[in-house]
Order: sequence, then C-alpha cells, then structure tokens
Amino acid sequence: MNLKIKLIFALIITSSLSGYAQQIVGPVWSKEKANDWYKQYAWMTGADYLPATAINQLEMWQADTFDPKTIDKELGWAEAIGFNTLRVYLHSEAYKQDPSGFKKRMDEFLRIASSHKIYTLFVFFDDCWNKTFTAGKQPAPKPGIHNSGWVQDPGDPASKDSTLFPALEKYVKDVMTHFKDDKRILLWDLYNEPGNSGKLETSLPLLTNVFTWARQVNPSQPLSVGVWRWDFEKLNAFQILNSDVITYHNYEEPSLHLRTIQMLKMHGRPLICTEYMARTNNSRFANILPMLKEQKIGAINWGFVAGKSNTIYAWNTPLPDGSAPVEWFHDIYKKDGTPYRQDEVDLIKKLNNK
Repeated sequence: MNLKIKLIFALIITSSLSGYAQQIVGPVWSKEKANDWYKQYAWMTGADYLPATAINQLEMWQADTFDPKTIDKELGWAEAIGFNTLRVYLHSEAYKQDPSGFKKRMDEFLRIASSHKIYTLFVFFDDCWNKTFTAGKQPAPKPGIHNSGWVQDPGDPASKDSTLFPALEKYVKDVMTHFKDDKRILLWDLYNEPGNSGKLETSLPLLTNVFTWARQVNPSQPLSVGVWRWDFEKLNAFQILNSDVITYHNYEEPSLHLRTIQMLKMHGRPLICTEYMARTNNSRFANILPMLKEQKIGAINWGFVAGKSNTIYAWNTPLPDGSAPVEWFHDIYKKDGTPYRQDEVDLIKKLNNK
C-alpha cells in the first residue's frame, strides 16, 4: 500500500465518513456496546477454515460431501495450539438445495467447534475467485493453482441482478434467524471483499441489502464486513459505518500493517483482522501475530490445513506441474497433521499460553 493511498484512506476515516452517514441502514451498535462485547472474550486467534477434503464452500456444505470426521480431527489440531476462533464461509447454493439440511449441518459444525472450545465467525457472500458454480460434484483441483475451485457467492453477474435478491434475502434471514441467539457464533461477516474480481461499486446494492436484511433480523451477535482495499472509498465508508465491530484484511509486512491498525483504531471500535499471513509477502506469524496480540486485535490467518484449496501456492505464482513451492504461501499443517514449520506452531502455542 503506497503512502498516497494510505493518506486518502486516513482522510476518509477522519473526515469524509460524515458525508456517508445517510447510508447507515439500521441501528449500529454503540461503541460502548461493541467494546463491552469484545471484553467478554479472550484474545481471538484462529484461521479461515476449510477442511482439507473440500475444494470450496459447496464441497464443504453440500450433503454428499460434508465431512464431520475430518472437521473434528482438524479442529482438534486447532484446539491443541490454542486457536479459539474460526472464520468459515457458507454458500447460498448449498442452502438452496436443502435449507433444513443445510442448517442442520451448520449446527453440526458448531457442535464440533464448540467441543474444541472454538467460536465460529460465519461469512455469507463473497466476490472472490470463480464467477460461476455448479451444484453437485465439484471439480478436482488444478495442480499448483491457488484456490482453483473456490467460487463466488452469489457469483457474477448474479450479484448484480436484483431480481435474485428475494431468494438471497430468504437465505440470509432464515439462517440468521435460526442462529440469532446461538452463543457458539461469534460474529456474522456478511460479505467477503465486496468489489473484488473487477466488480468495484457494482457490489454496493447487494452489500446494502445484506446489511438491511441482517438488521431486520437483529441478531444478538455483531455484524461486520471487512475493509480490504484502501482505494474503494464508497465501499469502505459504507462497510465501516454499518459494522458493529471493524474487521479488515491485511497481507502486508509489519510496518504497513501497523499503519492500517493505527488508522482503523480512530473509530474506537474493536478490531479483528480476519485475513493475514502470506509468507512470501513478508506477512508471517513471526512478525504479525505478536503485534496483533500487543495491539489487542483479533488475529485470524488465511488457511489451516493444506488440501484441495491449494493455498500453499501464491495467488499469482502458479506451479502447473504441482510441485511444492519453495515456501508455502498460506496454511499451517500438512494433511497428516504435521506442522509445515514447527517454529510457527511453537510461537502460536506460546502466544496462546498453551
């Protein structure tokens, strides 16, 4: 992130947000309520989680491929290093196939996570990676390609089609109403990286609607949509103004990450970093995780077990022959539970008092 963009974002935070105040779509928690909520919990550490046996959200949540045995095994590894929070993506297509069964599988996931002393942060929509998807059997991973099978939700151009919004509203409200007082759920992350994949501000109508639907349900858990790209002025302003707790993504080296923290702290709300840790970008456990603990910021890194998602490979550095990268980009464990780097696992355990 260059200095010019940093300064632009700082101006947005300190002054320009007032110009977007009319875009607040419901009663956002007060700063006092948000901070009191945050104080209830120990320092939040964990990962964005997908079981190694799933290539994407559909394979995780569809009835035929939901894999509680693997989930239980892998969450045992998470508990062993002191992780207490997992960020998990849902998918509207899996709900559409079988609403009742989908909610039962969510409940089963929450039961497993809770048995390992882990809270869950669920994500509804997503603008990242493949624009379309097909229900049923999911494709095999493309060798050496990061997230080759990950799919957007509701996709492109579907996310821009307002005629589809009623079905999405039913999905969000049904799921959220069912779990609105479930203490195993930490937070609702309504939309991952709106505007990504070239969508830009075309994602704003769906973003506005999902906040509106969620406020109408009025869950006991807080709402948030993470800021992630600092030159998206209109999206950033809307996300910050409508979030109870501020979440954000940062894959930069420590000094730039710290600048982001300092700017976001101006809002006086709890901060949770819901994506970080890309080793070849110099965003590592060794130089970021201690800083997040010192700053009292929740720390959720991308990736846990190397599997079908292929996130050991960097975003834009494919290895089509499927050979191992010189250094893993994301993830902590191999499929058999062996740490990729024992020193990283030792640090995580130490910071989590394990």
